[in-house]
Amino acid sequence: MRNITLFFLGMLICGLIFGQQKKFHDFTVKTINGESFPLSQLKGKKVMVVNVASKCGLTPQYKQLQELYSKYSENNFVIIGFPANNFGKQEPGTNGEIKEFCTNNYGVTFPMMDKISVKDDDIAPIYKWLTSKNENGKEDVEVIWNFQKFLIDENGNWIKSIDPRTLPDSEEIIKWIESD
Repeated sequence: MRNITLFFLGMLICGLIFGQQKKFHDFTVKTINGESFPLSQLKGKKVMVVNVASKCGLTPQYKQLQELYSKYSENNFVIIGFPANNFGKQEPGTNGEIKEFCTNNYGVTFPMMDKISVKDDDIAPIYKWLTSKNENGKEDVEVIWNFQKFLIDENGNWIKSIDPRTLPDSEEIIKWIESD
């Protein structure tokens, strides 16, 4: 009887520990306009999260990001851009300046969020989740530069991280978007 009680107590503790792990949809972030954006509204959609910057050699990826969003947004796919100034101070602008730059230069219509930190001590909670196995349950990942991509499935599960130099319209990403 004691062994059975200990077994069920162990199962209960494991359930409490592992059952409390957050999913992508549990977070609320701020848009570039300062409004709350519950990620739960993206349930049922594949999501690509990208840390973006306006003064980076990879900034032209905005063009491919927008083309990808335009092509697949009707197919339960969304891109979310998080401006960040963590690498080479390549995103020095205010939210208003960033929004104007993205709209005027690349016609960005995918959701852009509030400027955040994607690493170090002031890392935003969503990026802590994206980069920590203890948070996402899958893998520890370091954000190595602007335009690193994170793929999230329709259920809010972390799928993988994609190198910043990999173009948004790469075969790997297209196959993932088009897969069932």
